[in-house]
Amino acid sequence: MSADIGLIGLAVMGENLVLNMESRGFTVAIYNRTTSKVDELIKGRGKGKRLLGAHSIPEFVNSLKHPRKIMIMVKAGTAVDAVIEELIPHLAPGDILIDGGNSLWTDTIRRTQSLESKGLRFLGVGVSGGEEGALRGPSIMPGGTREAWAEVEPIFTAISAKVGANADIPCCAFVGPDGAGHYVKMVHNGIEYGDMQLICEAYALLSGVLGLSAQEMSQIFAEWNHGDLDSFLIEITTNILATLDPDTGKPFVDVILDKAGQKGTGAWTGQSALEFGAPAPTLVEAVFARSLSAQKANRVAASSILAGPGAVKFDGDKSAFIAAVRDALYASKICSYAQGFQLLRSASEHYHWELDLGRTALLWRGGCIIRARFLDDIYEAYQKDANLANLLVADVFAAKLAQCQTGWRKVVGEAVRMGVPVPAFASALSYYDGYRSARVSANLLQAQRDYFGSHTFERVDKPGVYHHDWTGLHR
Repeated sequence: MSADIGLIGLAVMGENLVLNMESRGFTVAIYNRTTSKVDELIKGRGKGKRLLGAHSIPEFVNSLKHPRKIMIMVKAGTAVDAVIEELIPHLAPGDILIDGGNSLWTDTIRRTQSLESKGLRFLGVGVSGGEEGALRGPSIMPGGTREAWAEVEPIFTAISAKVGANADIPCCAFVGPDGAGHYVKMVHNGIEYGDMQLICEAYALLSGVLGLSAQEMSQIFAEWNHGDLDSFLIEITTNILATLDPDTGKPFVDVILDKAGQKGTGAWTGQSALEFGAPAPTLVEAVFARSLSAQKANRVAASSILAGPGAVKFDGDKSAFIAAVRDALYASKICSYAQGFQLLRSASEHYHWELDLGRTALLWRGGCIIRARFLDDIYEAYQKDANLANLLVADVFAAKLAQCQTGWRKVVGEAVRMGVPVPAFASALSYYDGYRSARVSANLLQAQRDYFGSHTFERVDKPGVYHHDWTGLHR
């Protein structure tokens, strides 16, 4: 018996993808550097299933049908290169390697070029959905050549999440050449960082300003999840806030240390935004918020040294403030997604990927972490205008931002007054105000640059590029 596809790397995501593939009728070859993981899967969750375990690379490669299709699920970076180098001597022209990890898109571009020069085919495939998504159906974002994708498409379409009235629309479609799939996945993760931070700031306001209990907040998030904010992250937040710690009886969220981790894709998103000059302040602030949270010991020490606003209390209408927090969360979420899609457009133009932004929104409707109801609105916005300058100016979002902005401004102002940090809410509001401003303060900035560095400037009253002798040194 030969396998339809092989997978290397049996950590949580890899193991669950294997079981997903097998459950869809495919025979899967498996290999892991620590071979005991292979035996554990074969004898455990994979017992009696169509799995072919291998204890060496030659054995693994030889168990695959031609052209061989091999998915690599190992840690991004040098580990991927090491696996590829180990595989190459055993492969034949036309074989397909598939990197399903969170690889840097420039690494994927490099690997594509290198492998194609050897007659091999390569796909960089973004996979989102976490442990559950990998097992039940993730969102899949493949990049590479259409020819290679056509060979593996039936497998990946089968294992992907399905949406629609009949649950028959796969959240899986070809994205674009070489690194496009991994770039789209990276931006997905950047938006995920922003989404999570915005929800955490809403939690901080409801808790820190209004003093609501975890159970009360769980009920509020549950209500929000039935409207425009309907999403996976709001759903799990509802469940988290309702969960009690079995050891102490306290809300589980209250016994978790406020020190967040990250794996790098959020930082890559920020770096790419800077490289392309695509403003993504909310996504970047979300990354910085995690970095600041990691400085736990320093924050504890500073809390007894640095002064805050004093003993101020909220004296407004609680119900109105809760509604305002909801508006601030929704409006900021629109800005966060707008920044992510602008970044996708910038990368697409730079690399000539010709990304279909509307279709990208469809890929994220199921399986992935940022799946949300309003992705349908994003799809419709790009259907109306594929060259939409920014999601903010789409009719549906412009109208909703106008409705939300009073509450949004109230919430950010109250957070400042109370000393509650809301970097993502505030940066999203500044982004909105900046984008809607026909004139900003960059005229003074250009004057400063020209003053100290002769960087020149343009004028509002006549065309051309100018320099002014500000100090009189050259008169």
